[in-house]
Amino acid sequence: MSTDFTPELDPEDELFEHHRFVVAKGQALLRIDKYLMSQIANATRNKIQQAATNGDIYVNDIPVKSNYRVKPLDVVTIMLTHPPFENRVDPENIPLDIVYEDDVLLIVNKPPGLVVHPGHGNYTGTLVNALAYHFENLPLNSSNRPGLVHRIDKDTSGLLVIAKTEAALSHLAKQFEAKTSEREYVALVWGNVKEDAGTIEGNLARHLKDRMQMAVFADPEIGKPAITHYKVIERFGYVTLVSCILETGRTHQIRAHMKYIGHTLFNDERYGGHQILKGTTFTKYKQFVENCFKALPRQALHAKTLGFEHPVSGEMMRFDTEIPNDMQEAIDKWRNYSKSHTVEEDEE
Repeated sequence: MSTDFTPELDPEDELFEHHRFVVAKGQALLRIDKYLMSQIANATRNKIQQAATNGDIYVNDIPVKSNYRVKPLDVVTIMLTHPPFENRVDPENIPLDIVYEDDVLLIVNKPPGLVVHPGHGNYTGTLVNALAYHFENLPLNSSNRPGLVHRIDKDTSGLLVIAKTEAALSHLAKQFEAKTSEREYVALVWGNVKEDAGTIEGNLARHLKDRMQMAVFADPEIGKPAITHYKVIERFGYVTLVSCILETGRTHQIRAHMKYIGHTLFNDERYGGHQILKGTTFTKYKQFVENCFKALPRQALHAKTLGFEHPVSGEMMRFDTEIPNDMQEAIDKWRNYSKSHTVEEDEE
């Protein structure tokens, strides 16, 4: 009886690489299950042995059993019949608020709380899962996300354009890269923004101490260039309603840029805006702010307008959405408060 191991795979199955390791030159002979336990976080020996039994562990493109001993410069891969979880998209019947749709694209108004695409900790229940349910064969972007031209944060609401064809995806992506698309956000920020309008420029990269934040760096060698143009819409004393026009589209750009100039987004927990950053020490004021936080349990940011050239007709298209109810309620509360209270803004 042959001892050769041949995995039982349907010839139609596509394999996806989940892990790849090149064994170090100085590595002594070591069982592959022990080797992989040292390389993969939270892996158990049982799981690794089961993967070997299933024919999922390859060395130099050949499936091996768990007692195989790795040698220097061996290329070890784990191949599975489904993509890694962050790239795996299971269709889910999640309602979509479609503002516009034609043969090559659609515009979605994303509600707050909806993650755009699967990732660490959010493998299901995302906008991409909904798109996979409602539409077939959406083109994959450079990150293997179906249809996505751009993205907005989970707790940011507003407009997204989704491509339905490869040509549309390429055309739209080039517009965003060339900064010819138009994107306006509305934000409620802490403090009285003194200038009626201004521009924030500063490279953005991961914060050195808090990797969940982005930060502005003066060194041009650090991060990516980012430019935000802002304009005051309405002042409420301790907070200000502003319009932000993106010239670039970096991760957390508005959130990081507004904090950089001293005007953190209202109730933006990631950047400290869930604290009372401006105002009085009166108990009634603190209670008022808490009520605003309850009305708007997220950062006060909405992608309100979106403009771009249609990838087929060449027509300039512009879309606009109403500020969602939770954010509008917080704005109304501040407007009423500012009318009935004398606000002495801290000048520091």
